This record gives sequence, C-alpha cells and structure tokens, in this order.
Amino acid sequence: MRKALALGLMVGVLAFGSAWEASAAPPGRYIVVLESSVSSAEDVAANHAARFGASVKRVYETALKGYAARMTAEQAARVSRSPRVAWVEVDGLLHATAQTIPTGVNRIEGDLSTQKAGDGIGSVTGPAVAVIDTGIDLDHPDLNVIASVNCSGGSPFRTSCGSGGDDDNGHGTHVAGTAAARDNSLGVVGMAPGGPLVAVKVLNKRGSGYTSWIVAGIDWVATNAPTYNIKVANMSLGGSGSDDNNCGNSNNDAMHKAICNLVNNRGVTMVAAAGNSATDVAGFVPAAYNEVLTVTAVADFDGKPGGLGAPTCRSDVDDTAADFSNWAVTTSDQAHTIAAPGVCINSTWLSGGYNTISGTSMASPHMAGTVALCLSSGTCSGTPSQIISKVRSDAAAADSSNTYGFKEDPNSQPISGRYYGYLGYAGGY
Repeated sequence: MRKALALGLMVGVLAFGSAWEASAAPPGRYIVVLESSVSSAEDVAANHAARFGASVKRVYETALKGYAARMTAEQAARVSRSPRVAWVEVDGLLHATAQTIPTGVNRIEGDLSTQKAGDGIGSVTGPAVAVIDTGIDLDHPDLNVIASVNCSGGSPFRTSCGSGGDDDNGHGTHVAGTAAARDNSLGVVGMAPGGPLVAVKVLNKRGSGYTSWIVAGIDWVATNAPTYNIKVANMSLGGSGSDDNNCGNSNNDAMHKAICNLVNNRGVTMVAAAGNSATDVAGFVPAAYNEVLTVTAVADFDGKPGGLGAPTCRSDVDDTAADFSNWAVTTSDQAHTIAAPGVCINSTWLSGGYNTISGTSMASPHMAGTVALCLSSGTCSGTPSQIISKVRSDAAAADSSNTYGFKEDPNSQPISGRYYGYLGYAGGY
C-alpha cells in the first residue's frame, strides 16, 4: 500500500488484484481507472452506479478514462473485477509543500530577458501556465489570470470541474506570482512577466485534496489546453510513491497515467516540486516521474552568486542546497532534475498582497516560468522531453566556468548520493 501524498502531498493508493480482499482497504473514496479503449467513461460510470451502487462524483474522459466514486470496500472489490476496469485505487489525501525583483528571479537571471510571455488583463498571448494548486487570487492586480476552474471539494458535478478557482489558502497565488507576476509598478515581477495563468484549484483552504481532485484538474487541463494555449503546468505538490517507468499502468497510479497523457498527447511540459523531506526524490511523486521537470530548492538571499548573502527568514547558508530539499540519486532521476531558488521567496498572496515563504513549492514555479519564457522567445521547441533537456543543458552551460551555480551543484562540491542539479538559467531567453 502506498502512503498518503503531500504539497509536497499526502495520498493513499491501493490497487486491487484478483486476490484482493475487501478488508485490505478502508471503505469510502475510490478512483476507478478504465481501459484506454473505453469510448465513454460516463457510460461505464453510469452502468457501475446502477450495477454496483457506486456513488459517482466525477468522470475523467481525456487525461484518462475513469471516474471517482464513494462506495464500500465490498462494492469496490466487485467493481475491480468488472470488465473494462484496469484498476481501482483508494482516493488518498494530498497537501501543499510550502514549509522589487524577488531574489529568486534575480538569481537565475530572469531580469536579463527582454522577453515577456504576455500582458494585459484577459490576454491569451504567449504560452499559458496552468497552476494546479489551491487556486489563484483571481482579482490580484499583479496577475494575468485568463481562466479558472475548481476541481476540489464535494461539489455535486460529475463529468467536469466546476466554476471558481479563487484561492482561499495563498499557496497557489504565491506560485503564480513567481511564475508570471506582471512587470509593472506593483509588488514583484515573475519569471515570465504578465504571462497568461490558468487557475486549476485542486486543493482546499487547508492546502490538501484527494487524488481524485488532482486527477480531475489534470483531466481538465488536458481537455482545455488547446483553448487556452496551455503549454506548461506547475504542480507544487507531492507525496510518497514511485515511478513504475510505465506511466502508472504497472503500479496502478492514476495520477501518473493522467500526467503521461497530458504530456504526450497535449504537449504540456509538467514542472513539479522535488519535495521537502530531505531525502531521495525517487520516493516522492509526481517529482519521481520521468515525464516531469523536477525542481530542487536552493537558498539564495541576495540574488547573486558567491555565497555572500546574509540569511533573512531562515538560517540556511547562501548559495547552498536548502536543508529541506529532496534530491535525486539514480541516473534516470538526475536526467530530469534541476535546481532553483526556494528559500525566503517573496511573491503574490491573497487579497492583492505579498508574502515570503519557503519550500520546493517555491522553487518549482521559477522553472515553470522559465519554460514559458523559453517557449515565448522561440528558444525552446519540440516535445516536453526536448524542452526539459533544453532548459537543463542551458543551466549546465551557464555554470561551465563554475561561477554561476551553488555549492552542491555538479560542478562545485556535490554531496555523494545527492544530486540537486544545475541552477536553472533564464538569461539566454
């Protein structure tokens, strides 16, 4: 049984095989993943509701075929043995990872770029970034939110997410500002100034949410990516799990399957926080998935290389890996890992305000905005995997003389068994 996910996420996942016993899982919330050949998940869900008494809450049609439902463990076991069902998993709870020119934007040279990813209220110019999180403060004057949706909570909708998307926690708004706050006279500026933002609320005001809500958000993005020109998605959330190297089809992971389809079928580059547990990222999803750009956190207090900045809101040492950040170990995980500032980051907050917080959640949107900037400038093109390779190679090239990076990067004094990656670089875009 997989443990609950965290923002960094906490989520529980349990697969049902032919020998599965009803007593092995608690009754309540479940996600039913159907075979990809199913033409209408809505029809199958309705059939299961009638046959097995499943109380269907929402249906997924694009990122994967399936549905989320309330039912007893016995009902779930019967559903798992039904034709056209790939697997059934427990719907676990997830959480957020959160523990001028902002120093982080300055440190990775976002301020050197003359490129803007878009501007103007309601503008759909440039590649949009979907913030899959607690929502975004829709009225914040420093943010260009072009669309929003609420996939969280116990809403009565079944086949789609509902209207809304306004942030009641703050985490998602903070992420959005780092990615794309406007270049104006207000507050802060983001990596891709004024870039179009899409608020996909999948977590509640406590910063937590069920896997079914997360999958619903990913499914909504997959369906609506062409409409809003969504090219980048940020998930500053995560929790225990692993990559089966088969898009979740071997270890029955609906979130992984949905992300794979979003990346491979819609061409959306997924960026994810590495997690705040100071451990191997291989045990933390979605960061462990090979299909995402995984972002570790670096402490930077002055926006400059050299390690001379004095600590501000935390006692970390300037230009070192954040003491809470996860890292990569295996070669396969290193191949999709990069670093960005994640300590004492100032960004947008609720009620049109600003706030300073820390976490790999804060590092991730630095790279989501960097990818949007790279795409907007025409420097990046191709598949998401090619885009991930491009921004990672640009980061490595920026530190070729060992004057740009941080203490534990691959060129300086790496710690054996801990790969944090090169520090992201946006100056060339």
